[in-house]
Amino acid sequence: MEPILSLKNVCSYYDKVQVLYDINVDVYPGEIVSVIGANGAGKSTMMKTIMGLVHMGRGQVTFDGKKLNRMHAHKICKAGIAYVPEGREVFPNMTVLENLEMGAYCRSYTAAQMNEKLEEMYTMFPRLKERLKQKAGSMSGGEQQMLAIARGLMSDPSMVMLDEPSLGLAPVIVDDVFDVIHNINTVKKLPVILVEQNAYMALSISNRCYVLENGRIAHSGKSSELIQSDVIRETYLGG
Repeated sequence: MEPILSLKNVCSYYDKVQVLYDINVDVYPGEIVSVIGANGAGKSTMMKTIMGLVHMGRGQVTFDGKKLNRMHAHKICKAGIAYVPEGREVFPNMTVLENLEMGAYCRSYTAAQMNEKLEEMYTMFPRLKERLKQKAGSMSGGEQQMLAIARGLMSDPSMVMLDEPSLGLAPVIVDDVFDVIHNINTVKKLPVILVEQNAYMALSISNRCYVLENGRIAHSGKSSELIQSDVIRETYLGG
């Protein structure tokens, strides 16, 4: 089986400062791949590199058979990758409905197709349907996270990338968010890349995991094996 996403020897830079060093990552259809590591390890930079938001100085990113090198972010979105950024980044002064509609900007939906997609989101996220006319900025952190995920799904993606979806959320809401991630993978059959500081949750839900340290991949393997590793447990799981 060929990977749907492949990073080969990717090196990324902020101006002239190198942040990622020879990153090799594969994501296969139907799996959840988690990426864990300390603050500043390069996790978010890897996601932004895939999306064309950070300069890739060397290497290659391939998605669904297409090379993404030097492709603009909106075209990468159109190619089938939905990116839910760290901090949610909803449009605070726009309503829930307007945020959802913005998620479909790269698709030329007919009115009927748009309504069908919206109804799909209302089924997955019933709380959003109750708040369609509410300004996104006035919602709770958990509600904003659900909106950010739903907005990403409005683009009808072939793969979803989630950057720190549990950040700043109460534990009970974190459980709800991870239930949604599980459903995206199992019900919608979409592969998922999950960047997450909650290493235990990330390893618990994913098939495979990459561990980033100082811009390099320090460990990789099946999540079920890494969660038993003494090194991983001591470094990322509190012993």
